[in-house]
Amino acid sequence: MSLLFATAITKSYGAIPALKGVSFDLRPGEVHALVGENGAGKSTLIRIFTGATQADSGHLEMAGERIRAHNTSHARALGFAAIYQQPALFPDLSVAENLALGSETSNLWRRVNWRARHRRAKELLARVGASIDPGATVDRLSMPEQQLVEIARALGAEARVLIMDEPTASLSEKEVENLVRIVRDLKTAGKGIVYISHRLDELFQLADRVTVLRDGSAIETRYMSDIDKTALIRLMVGRDLSAVFPKREICLGETALEIRDLGCLASGVHHVNLSLRAGEIFGLAGLIGCGRSELARILFGLTPADSGKILVRGQTVQIAKPEQAIALGIAYVPEDRRKHGVIPEMTITTNTSLAVLRSLSRFGFLNLPAEAAVAADLSGRLSIKAASLSAPVATLSGGNQQKVALGRWLAVKPSILILDEPTQGVDVGAKAEIHRIMGDLAEQGMAILMISSELPEILGMSDRVAVMRQGTVAAVLSRAEAEPQHVLSLALGHSVESE
Repeated sequence: MSLLFATAITKSYGAIPALKGVSFDLRPGEVHALVGENGAGKSTLIRIFTGATQADSGHLEMAGERIRAHNTSHARALGFAAIYQQPALFPDLSVAENLALGSETSNLWRRVNWRARHRRAKELLARVGASIDPGATVDRLSMPEQQLVEIARALGAEARVLIMDEPTASLSEKEVENLVRIVRDLKTAGKGIVYISHRLDELFQLADRVTVLRDGSAIETRYMSDIDKTALIRLMVGRDLSAVFPKREICLGETALEIRDLGCLASGVHHVNLSLRAGEIFGLAGLIGCGRSELARILFGLTPADSGKILVRGQTVQIAKPEQAIALGIAYVPEDRRKHGVIPEMTITTNTSLAVLRSLSRFGFLNLPAEAAVAADLSGRLSIKAASLSAPVATLSGGNQQKVALGRWLAVKPSILILDEPTQGVDVGAKAEIHRIMGDLAEQGMAILMISSELPEILGMSDRVAVMRQGTVAAVLSRAEAEPQHVLSLALGHSVESE
C-alpha cells in the first residue's frame, strides 16, 4: 500500500495551468525524487501535499484513506512536514522556540518548561550534526545553519511524509553527509520522503524512484537503477542538454580589479591577493565558511576592508559603502536572492530598476516609460519568462528570479560583476541559460568574479580558480591546473602530493 497517493491533480492560476492531471505515489521507507526544470510544477504539487494550496481537481490519499478539507493544520496532523530551500523560520525567535513550534502542543494556561525545551532542541540539533546554540536567535544564523534548524524541526514533528525541497542547497560537504545519514535512518524507520534537488548526484545516491515533471505534466516515473544522468536530463528538459557549461575562449583584456594583502578583521578575511582581468570569469572555490562570500561583501563595501589595497583599473580606491562600489563599476548579486537579491512582492519592472532609480528620475518624479524600457530590454536580453513585466517576482521560477536579480545590476552597466552562487537552486535548463549569459557578458569585456559551491560549475566556467581556506587564498590555479582532486585538497588543507 502507498503511504501517499495523488491522483490526477490539476491546478491553474488564471489561464495558466501549473499542473495537468499529475499522479504520484510514495511508499513507506522510500525516497521518491521529484525533478523538473523550474516552472515544471514541483512547488505547486508539494504545496498541495502540505495543504498550502488547494487543487482544482484530483484527490489525495494517505495510507489508503482519502484526504478531504485539506489545509496546513490538517496536513501537519496527518504527518506531513516540509523542509524548504528558503527556511521558513521566525527570525526574531530563538532556535529552541522555532523547534518547539514544530512539535510542542500547548494551551493558553500551560507554562513553558524552558529546560525541557532546550534539552529537546539540543537533541534534535545533535541528530542533524549541528553545533548551534538553542538560545541563539535565528537572525544571527547563517543560511546553512538555518537550513539545519529547518531539518531538525521537521524531525521533531515525527512526520510520516517528509518533503525535502533542495535541502542541501546551502550545506557544506560534511553537513550533506549528515543529511544522507538522516535520510537513511528515516527510510529504515518507514518514513516516506519526497526529495527535490537539482543536484542529480544526490538523487542517484539517495532516491529509490524518480518522477519527472515537465510543463505541469508527469512525464515518467522510473526506478533510479533503471536510468542514468543523461537520460534523466533529457526527460527533464525535453531535449539533449549538451552545454550546461558553455565555456568560450575569450581574449582577455587589461586588469580590471586587483587586491593586495586585503583583510577585514570583522569578516575573518586576511592577506588576500588576487587579480581579475576584463573578459575573465574568475572562480572562487572553497568550503562553506572559508571566506568567499565575506570577500565579496568587502569588495562591495558592505563590510569594508581594514587592511590592504583595492585597485580598480590600476587606480587605488577606497570602498567603504556600496554606493562607492557602484560608482566604480562594481556590481554584486548576493547568494540569498530572496532576502538580498530581489524584493519578491514587487514587479519585474520595479525590481530591475531599483539600482538606477536616480538616473530614471527628474525633479523627484520617476520616468515610468523609461523604467519600462529598461525592464523590457533586460527581460529580453536575459530571456526572463513571465506573463508580463508587471508580474510580482514571487510568482516566477527560481531561475527567472535569479535572472531578475542579475538584471537589476546589469542595469547599472558594471565593468566588474561579482556573482555569489549564481545558479544555486535552479534547474539544469536555467543553469545553462545563466552560464550562457555569463559567457555573453565576458565576451563583451566584463570581468566576472564567480563564487560557487558546485565544483563542476567552478571547473566548467572559470578561466582561473582561486581556492580559499580559513579566510585567505590557498592557491590560484589556471584552468588546466584546476583538477577536482587538486581543488578539493587545497580547500581541505591537504597536501596534494600526499594524496
